[in-house]
Amino acid sequence: MSGGVPSGARNTRRVLRGPRPEAVPVLVARACALVGVLDIAAGVFPRFRHSRMHSIAEVLPGSFGPFAAALSLSAGILLLLLAHGLRRGKRRAWRAAVALLPAGAVAQFTYRHSLIGVVISAALLAPLLRHRDQFAALPDPRSRWRALANFVLMSAGSLALGLVIVSVHPNRMVGDPSLADRITHVLYGLFGFEGPVDYQGNTSWTVGFSLGALGLLTAVTTIYLAFRPEHPAARLTEEDEVRLRALLDKHGRRDSLGHFALRRDKAVVFSPSGKAAVTYRVVSGVMLASGDPIGDVEAWPGAIERFMDEARAHSWTPAVMGCSETGGEVWTRETGLDALELGDEAVVDVADFSLAGRAMRNVRQMVKRIERAGYETRVRRVRDLGEAELERIRQAAEDWRGTDTERGFSMALGRIGDASDGDCLIATAHKADEQPGPYGDLKAILHFVPWGTDGASLDLMRRDRSADPGMNELLIVAALQAAPKFDITRVSLNFAMFRSALARGEKIGAGPVLRAWRGLLVFLSRWFQIESLYKFNAKFQPRWEPRFVVYRASADLPRIGLAAMQAEGFVNLALPLPRFLRRRQKPARVCAHSVSERDARARVA
Repeated sequence: MSGGVPSGARNTRRVLRGPRPEAVPVLVARACALVGVLDIAAGVFPRFRHSRMHSIAEVLPGSFGPFAAALSLSAGILLLLLAHGLRRGKRRAWRAAVALLPAGAVAQFTYRHSLIGVVISAALLAPLLRHRDQFAALPDPRSRWRALANFVLMSAGSLALGLVIVSVHPNRMVGDPSLADRITHVLYGLFGFEGPVDYQGNTSWTVGFSLGALGLLTAVTTIYLAFRPEHPAARLTEEDEVRLRALLDKHGRRDSLGHFALRRDKAVVFSPSGKAAVTYRVVSGVMLASGDPIGDVEAWPGAIERFMDEARAHSWTPAVMGCSETGGEVWTRETGLDALELGDEAVVDVADFSLAGRAMRNVRQMVKRIERAGYETRVRRVRDLGEAELERIRQAAEDWRGTDTERGFSMALGRIGDASDGDCLIATAHKADEQPGPYGDLKAILHFVPWGTDGASLDLMRRDRSADPGMNELLIVAALQAAPKFDITRVSLNFAMFRSALARGEKIGAGPVLRAWRGLLVFLSRWFQIESLYKFNAKFQPRWEPRFVVYRASADLPRIGLAAMQAEGFVNLALPLPRFLRRRQKPARVCAHSVSERDARARVA
């Protein structure tokens, strides 16, 4: 895992700055949000600002006034929605804002006769047109889920804003309608019908047009998002996978996370020479790489430059999760980004591992107790298992998963038993029962991916919930004891986040700040496996390899953290179907060069 910094990089002082938002897009986005709020206020509160022309407007026909209020309200909501895209310099957001600002200005002047509203909109339109070259970012990957999320959020917002619109005219309201009547009126109004609430004068028209505009806006934006051309997230193509495997064959020993670059829900950029690559996924506008670049360390700067160019073209926030110390040095020097220690990876040297000694007493006793209960273990390469047994293992791993979504991104492969992953190790625990379950005597599974030619990296741990405790300890010990048979000299276990803070915080003499930080981590461990994962790894007396997160600015850390939690599966902003309604996952793509015709026919069957 250690390696020298590339000599070429030492002599090259290029700094590839990340796509930091320019001052003009940020200011324009804030001003756009402000104008949107003013437009909404003008549409909801007709007396938001008294006009000198109010006495003249009272004798004019009132049919255009309610329409202008609805237009002002719609333009304000759309400008608020566009503010985030403008901040990131998105070209499509710029085009929409240029079209909406004049519409909002016309609505404010028509409905409130406000010259100030027109001046504000024109003052924002001028820098948009003048600095149009700073709004050139390409669109983000997107899917149909965006339409459903828009419908839910817009419906909730329209209902809340509609209640304000209905209740903001108490002096014109006939009677004293209840809250249920007002909600009913809002729901009817969103669909363009009259509700139970009535007003004096033209106020009924104003409220009706405004509610209708909210409903129409919700419907139009949802339909647009549902039927616009889809730009799905990039996927690893078969050609890219072949090239990555070739790089791993030559340089895979450097990083224990290298094989996880072969996840097929990642995209990849290669260096100009093709000797290095960076894999990534875009989550919520964050371009998230994981581990070190793949390939020759001398070619890393070229791959990193391509990565930063891609981030800059789309105005994505660049970040790297879980890179090694060497990788962090190259990333920070080549890009000008910063690095922060994220935690430690537990690595066990097989030659030094033994169950003897006081330090291994708990593990030793647990393993012996489970073996006396009748459990046996098997450690094999994936290519040595039959297709029927592999399918049974896949189904068991799916059903034993404790969450609705598959977790893992930076340190998980996301598949088991693919023919192209024949070098992976599978450790299984078995026990014959009087009443066999759906998976026979199978009770627990551990899956390891290759780490070069002489290492293995833990991918996933699954077990039957009815099995005895200690299955994971049993299988890790079995894998470590069987490692010499497979010429494996080192095994990477789990990643322990903030391991050093937990370890130092519990020692005597730790200061109040360190103890408080450790206390917070212990508290968060109720929901996230922070302390428990550290203690589990520490049982096997590993050596600890630090891992880092690389980021652009401290202000980006919350956003990067949320994106990382989404990628790892801890936070799911989509709306997944219940498990019983989901179809079973199809077998992973099979590389034609790595599987025989007979195995291919069996997989299709």
